[in-house]
Parts: sequence; C-alpha cells; structure tokens
Amino acid sequence: MRVAFDAKRAYHNTRGLGNYSRDVIRLLTTYAPEHEYILCAQPTDHYTFPNTRTLAPQGLWRLFPGLWRSRGCLSALKGVDIYHGLSGELPFGIHKTGIRTVVTMHDAIFVRYPELYSPTYRRLFTHKVQYACDIADTIIAISEQTKRDLVEFFHADERKIQIVYQGCSHIFREPVSEEQIAEVRKRYDLPEHYLLDVGAIEARKNLKNLIRALSAAHIDTPLIAVGGASRYAEEAAALAKQEGVTLRLMHGVPFRDFPALYKGAEVLCYPSIFEGFGIPILEAMCVGTPVVTSTGSCFAETGGDAALYADPSDIEQIGAQVYKALRDTALRQKMVEKGFQQAQKFTDEVVAANLRRVVLAQ
Repeated sequence: MRVAFDAKRAYHNTRGLGNYSRDVIRLLTTYAPEHEYILCAQPTDHYTFPNTRTLAPQGLWRLFPGLWRSRGCLSALKGVDIYHGLSGELPFGIHKTGIRTVVTMHDAIFVRYPELYSPTYRRLFTHKVQYACDIADTIIAISEQTKRDLVEFFHADERKIQIVYQGCSHIFREPVSEEQIAEVRKRYDLPEHYLLDVGAIEARKNLKNLIRALSAAHIDTPLIAVGGASRYAEEAAALAKQEGVTLRLMHGVPFRDFPALYKGAEVLCYPSIFEGFGIPILEAMCVGTPVVTSTGSCFAETGGDAALYADPSDIEQIGAQVYKALRDTALRQKMVEKGFQQAQKFTDEVVAANLRRVVLAQ
C-alpha cells in the first residue's frame, strides 16, 4: 500500500507534535517496511527519513505551502491508499477522493482552556479539527482523555475513535552512563543536584505554581526549566527571584542531550494543568527519574502508579509531593522500579503493533 503522511511537523516542529510525527514515521517504516511511505511537506535538512519519499509543493504552490498542505496537495495524491494526518488536520476535500483517511488527535486544550489561545488560533483549529473529525475514516486519540474531549467538544463518532498511546524516542531507552551525565552537567554548568521541568514555558505548563510550591515547602534544590524563551518564562524568572528559588532557564537544548538531563535530575516536576499525553513523564520513567505530576487530565494514563500526583492549583500539595520524592529514599526506589514497568506499556514494539493495526487496516 501507499501511505502518505502530513509531514509538516515531522520536518519543521521540534516540540511534541514534531516528535510524535517523526516517531510514527520511524515506527511504521521500521515495523511495516513492505509498504511505500510518502511524506507530504516542504523538506528541511534538519531531519531525514529513511525508506520514504517526499512529496513537496511545486511551481506556484511553493509560494503558498500552507495552502498546498490544506488543499492543493490533493491532485498529487493520486495512487495513495491511506492518508494520515499526524496533527489533527486533513486536507479539505480529501473525503471526495476515495483515499482512506486517518487523523491523530492530540488534545482539545484550545477549546477546554480558550483563554490560553488567541481568538484567531481557536477559530482556525476548531474549524480544522471539526472537519477532520467529521470526515476521517479513523480517528486516533492518544489517550482516553483526548477521546472524551473529541466526543464532548466535537461530537466525534465514538465508533471511529481508536486509542493508540504514543511512545517516546528510542534514545530514552538507551543506557545513559555516568560519563554522559557528567559531560552534560559540565557543558551546561549544572549543579550536582537539581529538579527538572521540561516543556514549553507557558501558562498551561504551570511553572509559576511549581516555583511557589518549592518556596512554600522550603526546598532549596535548584530548578532547571528546559523550554523555549517566552514572556511567561521571564515572569517565572522574576517570581523565582522574589520567592528565593534558584531557577535556571535553558533554551535551545539539543534533543540528544535530554536523556542525560533527565537521568541527572533528582525529580522531574511536571505540574501541567492539562495535556493530551504528557510525554516528559514517559521520557523520565524510561531513564529512571522519579516523576511528580498533576492529578486529572491524562496524567495517570501515562504515569500509572509510578508517579506522585498533586492538584496543579494546590501549591502546598505540589510542594509536599516534590519533597517526598526528594527525601524518601525507599519511595524513590519504588518509583524508579515502577516507572520502568510502566514504560513497558509504551515500547516501540507495542506502539508499532497498535499503529499497524489501526493505520494500515484494510
């Protein structure tokens, strides 16, 4: 079969949607190599995808790559059997082509928490997601929470929705040596002991409440927050100074350094308000770092009984759970062991088998 992907984020996005897109392409080309895989996007030199070919906009379409992706690519998809929208979108009009469509839906946060997004963003993505939910032959939800949100907010046909949990990059399952940890610590001038927060530094990720929680619990372990520069990051830095919390913001960290960053941390603190899956939780568990994350949303689906949970709005509760994960040696060891066990639910083999079952279904 010929399988085409919306590969915009696989080529151009360095965050969660890009990582998911690259992983799906890697897993299907590795575990189902008998099929032909086509990447629909303007390619870059940042990422390469063995055993695929790229379908890029040509002629005047090169001036309007976004329009080509949402409409103009249809004429180039002749002979394609399956089209997989990897990030909540499908080309408008594809339902008239006879091509079987699969779309992965990551979350509906922009509907659940509209105040976190601009009106233009909400209108655009509400329109795109609604169309994809309506016409897709199969919808992949990356968690039970996402499935519930699609039914609630977009009235998606529950019979079309398949839950396929995502995994994480294979680099988090490779051994991390003490030498690698020491090298990364030296390169970034990190303290010997630190807490880690990973993800976009924005209001939804709740870094400010984490800072307040560390202050309230009198935790003096430095906090390293890895993510993009933002106004919220500047506000968090000012708050940390005010609260007496040692905060280090790190931007532009190469992905290859993340396993050692996680492994060198005492605890991953992930107090996000809402997510579709919460991939840093899995990444931390894979390398053996204890996790403190939030109640509600999808977090327990990812963390299982390996993580500690706190209400993301409860500063005292967040601080108490971080303190417990730091100081209780026996508990830490149990969290590490349970984390390795929980991570086995999201291995390449498991995720690839589920993708093959759902995406490549005849």
